[in-house]
Amino acid sequence: MESRLRIFLLKSISVLTLLGLFSGCSLMPVDDAPYEDSEPVIKPQLERRTITEADIDSEDFEASAFVGVMSIEDFGSNVVYGARLAYHITEDFFTEASIGRTEADETSFETLSGGAQILSDSQRELTYYNISLGYNILPGEAFIGKGHAYNSALYVIAGVGNTEFADDSHFTVNVGAGYRFLMTDWIALHVDFRDHIFDSDLLGKDKTTHNLEATGGISFFF
Repeated sequence: MESRLRIFLLKSISVLTLLGLFSGCSLMPVDDAPYEDSEPVIKPQLERRTITEADIDSEDFEASAFVGVMSIEDFGSNVVYGARLAYHITEDFFTEASIGRTEADETSFETLSGGAQILSDSQRELTYYNISLGYNILPGEAFIGKGHAYNSALYVIAGVGNTEFADDSHFTVNVGAGYRFLMTDWIALHVDFRDHIFDSDLLGKDKTTHNLEATGGISFFF
């Protein structure tokens, strides 16, 4: 009985001692202030660039003048010049009306005959009118140097019209391709290659002639 009482007293003393130790302990609050005022370890150095976007005109009409060389089948090559007016239906499609004029040279027969003339001087003038539909197949940008980019487009075009040559009118089909290079938001440069196809019997035989044209020009949007 005495031993049990002794064990009980010892356990009670141990419990009281532990309670006294825990009551004397206190949790120290964490001070967040130093962390709030501290500077970040890494300071990113960001350089802000000033970007100016080009204001592209929204006008759909484009007027152009061109000059180049046209080869009239059987009648040699000569200077061709004219004008075009285009209407841009969408970003991809456009219609175009054009007029061009050139002059035919002598045929090899006229040159070798020593004086025989198939056509008079007034009959040698060739004038064509046509209306065409164009499609921009590769719109994009052209880069000149490191800091200059320009809008550009490679396009195909085809249409129908009329050719007046040798006092006769010929129904004409034209097909070709071109490249448009926008220097500013309203001025563009053009390079065009086209074939004007019509039937002719000037040399005594009815045949389909291919009259190739290569031109360069400048256009204005309005």
